Amino acid sequence: MNRRRFLTITAAAWAAPASAGVTTWQSTALGGTLLLDLRGPRALSADLATGIAATIEEVEAAASLFRPESALSQLNATGRLDDPPRALRDLLALADDMHRLTGGLFDPTVQPLWQALAMGRDPASARAAIGWDRVQWQGALRLDTGQALTLNGLAQGYAADRVAALLRQAGYGPALIDMGEFAVLGGPFRLGVEDPEGGLMATRTLTGGAMATSSPGAMRLGMSGHILGPQGQPPRWSTVSVEAPWAGLADGLSTAFCLMEADAIGAVAARAGATRVMAVDAGGDFSTLFVS
Repeated sequence: MNRRRFLTITAAAWAAPASAGVTTWQSTALGGTLLLDLRGPRALSADLATGIAATIEEVEAAASLFRPESALSQLNATGRLDDPPRALRDLLALADDMHRLTGGLFDPTVQPLWQALAMGRDPASARAAIGWDRVQWQGALRLDTGQALTLNGLAQGYAADRVAALLRQAGYGPALIDMGEFAVLGGPFRLGVEDPEGGLMATRTLTGGAMATSSPGAMRLGMSGHILGPQGQPPRWSTVSVEAPWAGLADGLSTAFCLMEADAIGAVAARAGATRVMAVDAGGDFSTLFVS
């Protein structure tokens, strides 16, 4: 199973008696399988399972490209959306932050290029449609001719942050939220950094914050990896892993950092508030590029 294809939430160190309730729940989430494991007093666990299911459904309904009825799919199909839901507004604001922080390397308008490469079509017209600056994302949403958006580089991290907030408000912890991007409440939790070619490259122990890992070669689009530079920039790294205070930030940065040189990564990481950046280069060598 792909690391982006499941969610596990484990309140492993919950100091509850043996009779405490255990709620498990499995469904689909953001194109993959969602597995929920909550431990604590039964009533609290049941309430949390309901709240988490509703939160995941809210993000899916807003931003899933797998659902033709989602708000994002409707925007892509028609080029406009007059009353976008809260989760889509949140994700677009986060996308704008990532675009500015990374000097435009994080660009949600690469979706037509992604589709063209995936289907073996001529990518010329798709490349011409790329440009976040041509998207009207505040108020009513409007796309320029030929444009479409993907928020797949943010949605998992955003959803993990929303779930973490629910757990925190309900008094849970330590807890690990794993949607392919990790959010941590308490701990310690030991997490791995994996590369598609090299396998497990490092382990990290987190007691808070978040970690996200991106690998361009984890999915192929013809001869290209699935992380695309808006101006045709090739990936600089086989894998990049980012630790940050929250998962949405780590998710977006790990995506864009795959396209950036080491010096630029360090500068952006410092401005963004990331705490650590680790990477595997094309030759399979692992290194730590930034520590705050």
